[in-house]
Amino acid sequence: MRTFWGLMRAYWFSDRWKEAWTLTFVIALLTALSSKAGVWFALALGELGNSIAFLHDAANTHPLQTILTNAGVLVLLVVLKDAGFTGVRNLVSTTLHRKWRGWLNSQFNQALLDGNHTHFHAQHGSAAGGIVAPDNIDQRVQESIKDMTGGAIGLAMGVLGVATSLYFIGENLIGSSVEVKGLEFLGGYGTAVLAFLAVAIYVPLNTWIAVKLGRLLERLNVRMQQAEGSYRSELTTFLRRSFHVAASHGEGVQKSMHDRLYVDIDKTWGRLNIVNTSYTSFELIYNFVGARIVAYSPGLVSFIHNRLDYKGYITGSEMVAQLISQCSWFIHVMPAIATLRANSQRVTELANAIENVQHPREFYQQTGRSDFGYASQNPVFGLTIQKLELAHQGEDATPFLSAANLRFRRGEWTFLKGESGCGKTSLIKAINGLWPYGRGTIVFPEGVTSFYAAQEVKLQQVSLKQLVCLPGSESDHSDTQVAAALHKAGLGDFIGHLADESREGKIWDQVLSGGQKQKLVVARIILQQPGLLFLDEATGALDPEGKIAFHQAIKDNCPNVTVISVMHEAVAPRSLSGEEFYHSVVSIADGVATKKPLAPSLPRELTTILAQPRPVEDKWLRFRRLKQK
Repeated sequence: MRTFWGLMRAYWFSDRWKEAWTLTFVIALLTALSSKAGVWFALALGELGNSIAFLHDAANTHPLQTILTNAGVLVLLVVLKDAGFTGVRNLVSTTLHRKWRGWLNSQFNQALLDGNHTHFHAQHGSAAGGIVAPDNIDQRVQESIKDMTGGAIGLAMGVLGVATSLYFIGENLIGSSVEVKGLEFLGGYGTAVLAFLAVAIYVPLNTWIAVKLGRLLERLNVRMQQAEGSYRSELTTFLRRSFHVAASHGEGVQKSMHDRLYVDIDKTWGRLNIVNTSYTSFELIYNFVGARIVAYSPGLVSFIHNRLDYKGYITGSEMVAQLISQCSWFIHVMPAIATLRANSQRVTELANAIENVQHPREFYQQTGRSDFGYASQNPVFGLTIQKLELAHQGEDATPFLSAANLRFRRGEWTFLKGESGCGKTSLIKAINGLWPYGRGTIVFPEGVTSFYAAQEVKLQQVSLKQLVCLPGSESDHSDTQVAAALHKAGLGDFIGHLADESREGKIWDQVLSGGQKQKLVVARIILQQPGLLFLDEATGALDPEGKIAFHQAIKDNCPNVTVISVMHEAVAPRSLSGEEFYHSVVSIADGVATKKPLAPSLPRELTTILAQPRPVEDKWLRFRRLKQK
């Protein structure tokens, strides 16, 4: 699905090909019947016109009855064509649209949410390296796929309508053709040749004009989608950080940002409106000239010279008008084509971005050095890191963090320590395959599951039980097990709401506080029982007592877990009894990570004093110290 045509045909050659081809066949059949009904309509219109023209003819013994009968037949044909064939075709085509879009949506969801973390890697392209990450992936998956599939089905029905109309209407035009004075060499095909010639000249000439305007529409549609996507993305981000904007009184800055983004929408929209208006005017004039002048010209000479009666003239002209209308599908749907091309471009860009990151190492090697190796070993030996270097983008980038050899034993708790920005979080990201640039080997204990707990917790809109069971399914654990995990994590008050996706009209992401969300993470850990646990400032929203409870819950319920933790505290938390939670510390200084056992335990009171900011010394004590010197 990396090209336009690949994207168009994928559904019809998928595991749901029977569904796709059945719906397509029904649409084709109804389109053919609709085109045939168009011929019947033209014949009935000719009959009605003829009965009106000869209303006062002496040979017409039942003039009013003839007019009413012909009018009734015409109405029935309109109902059959528009409410029957065309209406049912619309229902079938919208069903095909729904099925096709659903299949494409599932394909992109599976591709983005695979075990390769494609959704993460796809957003880390680099313009400097020639690989641009796709903007507004949500818009591409939601709106672009929907509009692209709908537009493609409409265009396909238009092409099919042209083919069937050419066959049925062309057959009738040839059958009713008469000689044209001055063109006797054409014999009885004179009016038919003139009709086809009029269509062949008028339609392509105006189609050329439509293409020129359509290209401009396409560019503006792409620009409009980008502008709309950027504005919507910023609004979504703003609502997520609403508290921070309010707390910092940043509404003015936020408003100016929204205004700046909307200016782009407004300017593009203005240009798009001008081009759309021009195209609409062109299309209206084209339709009138085609249906009332060009369509009635081929048979006019024969009608004037009495070689074609009024009924034949009206019928033939209406058929030419319908043929022009059907062959003008490209002109009528040019705005839709422009939108289709814009949407398909957005979707194929996303498909290419997904394909490009199927092998993350090769992907990142295009913009820097990425040579990480991942292996496994006997669980007895724990987790091992060998010759690790982390860097930023660029082939010549200097490593900002190196670790020659780090080993984390089974059941060992390790505290990562270092100044802010030294690379603590980058280190555990690299261990988990989420840091793009650098090199080294990470050897995991075989058969051991890992769990990564970040500082910021974002909750999906699912039931509370599912939130606790993540990353597994709620069917993996009983309500009793989940309730026990919530109780041990300090969230026992919510046990009665396991099946609820919201509470008092708010989803759980809005109901739970920052501290409660981190307790929810504890419940997940207790329930999942991972062998490797990475805590990336996972206690940042908790008070000192909450941090102790967080660690104690894990200590009591996950006895064999290996913990690697990043915290801002200078001293690792200890249990209420004064015992150390952590056994070792990895210190990062001057870009080098070294591991050593934690220093011997100090009295709890002294540890507490050292962890607090140093108070201002008493002036008298300072004077005595100076005097002693």
